[in-house]
This record gives sequence, structure tokens and C-alpha cells, in this order.
Amino acid sequence: MGIHEYFKSLSDLEKIYRCPGKFKYEEHSVAEHSFKVTKIAQFLGTVEENRGNKINWKALYEKALNHDYAEIFIGDIKTPVKYADPDLRGRLAHVEESMTHHFIQQEFPEEFQAIYHERLKEGKDESMEGKILSVADKVDLLYESFGEIQKGNPEPLFNEIYQESLDTILEFKELKSVQYFLTEILPDLIRGEFTNQSELEKITHNILNNHKIEQTFAIDE
Repeated sequence: MGIHEYFKSLSDLEKIYRCPGKFKYEEHSVAEHSFKVTKIAQFLGTVEENRGNKINWKALYEKALNHDYAEIFIGDIKTPVKYADPDLRGRLAHVEESMTHHFIQQEFPEEFQAIYHERLKEGKDESMEGKILSVADKVDLLYESFGEIQKGNPEPLFNEIYQESLDTILEFKELKSVQYFLTEILPDLIRGEFTNQSELEKITHNILNNHKIEQTFAIDE
């Protein structure tokens, strides 16, 4: 009971693997994902700050590090499933919120409960830090799917995840960090020789066009 249970649960996050039920060349745990999202968010925040935007670093780190803790209760739900139905997504979010609330009330001393209700709540919001979290989360998912596509994984789900991730990133194209990602990072991801490169390049072109972004903005011709 108590904080011991919270500390113990952190190791459980290492055993929850993302995108369950599908063949993958490389597994990624929720714990690994949380670390990578935090590092990505740190860089994106650095870009924003370097371009003159104010960053609340404490809020950004807490949002990024804690953003998937609630998956300790319900596991990882595949992205296409989670986003297929807004009602389903809302119900899943409600279950996560309810179970996290109960866990904090049961295991945390009263003096820390309000702090952890704030830390473990949904971090994706309209603040600069919430937007950076949304982008960082999808950048890591983009790289996870790209890694499977690059290795020749025949499962079409990873193409779907790649498309959904890039689509979501581009919803935040007004951010300086997303513009940097498009001009400086995405071209390097696409460039090179790997299985299904031409298909992935075509998918990327189509998504950029749908968001009215010039192809040369991200892809070398």
C-alpha cells in the first residue's frame, strides 16, 4: 500500500508493450515511450524557446513524463482503434481518469494527492506545453511505425499509424517546432534506401498536400 505501490507500478510500465497483438520486429514498452516522448518534447521546446516563445519547462517535463501513466490500468490501445470513434476515445479517457483518480486517493498520502491529480491528468491541452506533448507523442509513434516499415514489416497497420501520426503532427503546423520538424527532420527520415521507400514517400507527399504544404517543404525531389 502507499507510495510503495506507485514505485512498484513504474516497473510494470516496462512490461506493457505498445501496439499489442501485431507482429513487430522491435517491441516498445510504455516506459520506453514515455522516456522518448520526454526527450523529443525537450528538443521541440528548445526550438520554440529559441524562436522566441516562452516555455514552462516544469509543466512540459511533467506532462511528457507522465502522459501515459494511466495505461498501467487499461494497457495500450492501438492508435487506429482509439481514434476510429470519438465516443470510444472519450469513454476510454473517462475510464483512465477514473482509475487514476481512485489509485491516487487509495495510495497517495493526502498531502500529495492534489499534486498528483494535476501531474497524472491528461496533459494534451491548448497550452504551448500541451501542444508540444501532442506533437512529441506522435513523433515517437511516427518513428516506431517507420522502424517497422523500414525493416519490411508486411503488416499494413504500420502504414496506417504512420499516416495518422503525420496527420496529427501537421494539425500543429503553426508551431515553430513542427515547421522545423518538416524542413530539417522529416526529409532525413524519408531519405535513404529501404523497403517500401517509394510507397512511404508517396504517402508523405499526399499528407503534405492535404495540409496544403508544399512537397519540397519536407521532401527532396
